[in-house]
Amino acid sequence: MPTTEARISQKSIRHGRRRRRWVGRIVLPLVLVLVGGAGYLAFNTFKANFGEPSCRAMALGRSATFTPEQSANAATISAIALKRGLPARAATIANATAIVESKLRNLKFGDRDSLGLFQQRPSQGWGTEEQILDPVYSTNKFYDALIKVNGYQSMEITKVAQEVQRSGFPQAYADHEEQGRILASALTGHSPGGLGCRLDAATVSTPAATIAARLNAELGVPATVQGPTVRAQGRNTQEAWAAGSWAVAHAEADGIVAVTVGDRAWTRARGEDAWSWQAATKPVAPTSVTITRQ
Repeated sequence: MPTTEARISQKSIRHGRRRRRWVGRIVLPLVLVLVGGAGYLAFNTFKANFGEPSCRAMALGRSATFTPEQSANAATISAIALKRGLPARAATIANATAIVESKLRNLKFGDRDSLGLFQQRPSQGWGTEEQILDPVYSTNKFYDALIKVNGYQSMEITKVAQEVQRSGFPQAYADHEEQGRILASALTGHSPGGLGCRLDAATVSTPAATIAARLNAELGVPATVQGPTVRAQGRNTQEAWAAGSWAVAHAEADGIVAVTVGDRAWTRARGEDAWSWQAATKPVAPTSVTITRQ
């Protein structure tokens, strides 16, 4: 028969084992939570800081990602279509064409003497080199040619490309038609809040008066300057959203840090939140736009 000391010792051992099991049940999950939390934080930090700045256009349940440079050029292309009173189809065709011809970059080189967003050739009567390298000029020249194509609004983009660009590979335009449509919808205000850009901290600061003048020249929206802020007034909510999207698309090049349209706002940031518009802390009228630069 075990002695009293032996019984006490066995009881202490069983108690110690139960205590270790109890501690294990508490400590192990806590460690896992802490490790998982640290990993989640590290993952989010990695996502926020990894890769180059980018812009995402969302429309029609689809999305497409571009560089800030590409997005700014697409915004100019889309704004000019809206200013000229052209249908959304025109902006779709123009954006798809620029994607194929230059990847939406204002190139100073190309096949033979081709230049610019649409790879237009001075030798073919599109203008001088200087003119073609002006995105506003080259875009207007593209639309001048496009509207001469009878029935372009309902025509297959491959046929339109052949008529306007005389492309040797017209099928390439069809491959990028959806991207062109997404850009056109997001940048002409048909898909409000459809464009957001993840950007690094601003290192430039374009004068507010210059931004206001370009917004008016490209979109036809009157704008005034109040200190570091540009205030624009659309004729309707669609035009206001087009102006707001234009500003976000040009934020990288112009040092724009915040844009408000109605009760929604975009704020410059590096994380994924900057791909979306949030509730505005200082809402404005539905047709009003405020653009704040650095």
